[in-house]
Parts: sequence; C-alpha cells; structure tokens
Amino acid sequence: MALLLLVVVVLVVAGGVALYVWAGGQVRRAEPLAGYSGRPSPGKGTNWLLIGSDSRQSLTPEQRKELHVGNEEGLNTDTIMVLHRGDSGPYLVSLPRDSYVAIPGHGRNKVNVAFAEGGPKLLARTVEQATGLRIGHYAEIDFLGLVRVVDALGGVRMCLDKALKDEKSGADFRAGCQEMDGVRALAYVRARYTDPEGDLGRVRRQRQLIGAVADKALGAGVLLDPFTLVPAADAALSALTVDRGAGVPDLGRLSWSMKEVADGKGSATTVPVASPGVDLGGVGDVVEWDEQGARRLFQALREDVPIPTSGNN
Repeated sequence: MALLLLVVVVLVVAGGVALYVWAGGQVRRAEPLAGYSGRPSPGKGTNWLLIGSDSRQSLTPEQRKELHVGNEEGLNTDTIMVLHRGDSGPYLVSLPRDSYVAIPGHGRNKVNVAFAEGGPKLLARTVEQATGLRIGHYAEIDFLGLVRVVDALGGVRMCLDKALKDEKSGADFRAGCQEMDGVRALAYVRARYTDPEGDLGRVRRQRQLIGAVADKALGAGVLLDPFTLVPAADAALSALTVDRGAGVPDLGRLSWSMKEVADGKGSATTVPVASPGVDLGGVGDVVEWDEQGARRLFQALREDVPIPTSGNN
C-alpha cells in the first residue's frame, strides 16, 4: 500500500506540473469574500464555504425535464456547508438552507434568502455573521456540474439503509448498495418531500454523496487511469466557481479533506437544531438552531479543537 501511495503521489505531482496552468484556467472565479467590514477575526485553520446552486439558467428544457428540476428561475441553493481544515478535523458542517438567521440588511429569514437576494457575497457575509467563522475560501457547483462530475467518474456506489422515493426529485431507490449515475445521484440528494426528516435528511445524503465522489475521485482506479482522470478533472474544474484566492493547491487540499471525511478521519455533522420545522407567517417552515449547541460547535472550529458530538450527525 505504501508503494502504491508513492506511485500515486509521483503521478499526481508529475501531472500537476504539466496541467497546473490548464487546471487553474478551467475554474470560474468570484469575489464573495471581500468588500465588507466587520468580518470575524481569523481563527485557527481554514474554513471553506461550499455551495450547491440550483440555478436552471444553463439547462435546456430537455435537461430540466430529465433532472426533475422544473422551470423555477432565480438564484437558490440546495446545499450550504462549511468545511474546516486544520490540525483538528477536517470537519464538514451542513447548514440547512431553511436555517432561520439574521441576514445583513434583510432582517431575519431563511439563510437561502441571502443567496437569492445578494448572491455569494451576501451569503458568505450571512454565514460569517451567523457562525462567527472567518470564511477563507468559497466553492460553488450547480446541478449540471454535479451530474457531469459523477458521470465522468463512471458513477458512484451508494448504500441506503431504506428505500427512498420522491416524485418531485425523481428519486426511486431500493434499500441496499447500488450504483448511481449523475442523474440518479442528483435525484438522491435533492429528495426531501417524502423524507420525515425533511431538509435534515437531505443534508445527510448530500454529505454521503460528497464523500462517495471524493473517495472515488482520489482512489487508485481514477488516479492511475488517465482515461478517467483527465475527463473527471476537466468536469470537476469546469463545474466549479471559486474565490480568486483559491489556487490549484487549495483545490487539491479541499478534495483531500473530503476524502478524509469520507474515510472517517474527520467528521461530518449538521449544525445543532432545536426546532426543525417551525411555521412562521410570511416566511414558511424554518429550521431553528440550538443556539448553545451551535455556539459550542463554531467555537470549537474557531479554536481548531475536536468538535462536540451532536445528535444531528
């Protein structure tokens, strides 16, 4: 195993020298982390804000039908996570998109509203304010990007404790382990209406898929096969929007952190929740955080120490 790892490292480094400029030019760039005051002071380690956008703008009518995403316009998120890298961890924390938080200049509302109203910049500012964490990097992927990455990898293997069916997302899965292509994987992580846990169940499936993708992408079967590695790297890089300060080494460390979480070397959890489905007039059903539990979690991340255990893992 040590020899195999050495070979993989040599190939990745050699390939990285040849493809470094190409890789850096593939990703789209954004500036969500600058231009506003009052940011939290830097803590220990680095925090990534990871976003799954459900934008339909780049989809044809046929793709919208195949992916079961409808014709809704506007800017929304299906996934909001914070990845913490440091001496402790890595830790991957899901923030349900219905989390009821203060949005600068917009009062209190679902955290997803920050993205809808002000895009990545307002969302990053909202997450920093709600968590007290300084966001160091930002990465975003959309519907079609996720599908293409999974397909470029030849699909991923997912194991379900129980059957899942959701007509709105197109999910129709039996219990047990099974292979999923990109379309099926997207349906799996978007399902929530028939899940008794709603958004909390969905964020667990999102983390499960992220782990499966990272585990396969960084496995020997991909890294040692250029006919899979190059298309997969191309699909992943071209699907991403990242902050201007994130270089290729940062993206490599991000990917490796995801694999570590998938391998159990870190931890994945959801921000502690007090009330998962509170109906507020004019806002709809929201998720209210357990303020004390959330405060302990984010304090641990700021100090880069082991996070407290939570019932929302």
